Amino acid sequence: MEGGLVFIGDLDITARKVLRWLIERKPLRDIVEWATAFSLWPVHLMTSCCGVELGAAYAPRFDLERYGSLPFVSPRQTNLIVVEGTLTRKMARIARITWEQMADPKFVIAMGACAIDGGLFWNSYNVVRANEVIPVDIYIPGCPPRPEALARAILMLQQRIKRRGIERHDLEIIEGSIRRINGGIARS
Repeated sequence: MEGGLVFIGDLDITARKVLRWLIERKPLRDIVEWATAFSLWPVHLMTSCCGVELGAAYAPRFDLERYGSLPFVSPRQTNLIVVEGTLTRKMARIARITWEQMADPKFVIAMGACAIDGGLFWNSYNVVRANEVIPVDIYIPGCPPRPEALARAILMLQQRIKRRGIERHDLEIIEGSIRRINGGIARS
């Protein structure tokens, strides 16, 4: 076979090798990166006035849905969490649980002065910064930040996803998802 590949061995191991070979090919990687960048589905942790600006960002004037960002309520169907406002110690636990329930790869935007460093309540005993609880990818300063700032943050995150490429950890997650899907198909 000229220029082709032949994989021999156990079906499960061979399927894993073929899948890794396919994923590591440049065109398929580009498709996965593009699909991830334009499928940012945020869930919001709204604790203060920044939530109003987020609502305005999805209104017809700014229309963040045209960038592929579609808000969801269930963390299991999202890959972006937007922390809007002050995180208290009790709310920090909920933010961490929400983060752990999200699909991989996952991203975080900290929106507003309260989410970044506590804002007006920076010296309160009960305030926690967002980056102390979950890893933050993009920070949007302001009190409250304008809807244009959120649109810019979404675009910056998309560019970062496209530049970053697929990491080994993401490859393992994709392989695991395909194995679960194939297992479900085999049983039905």
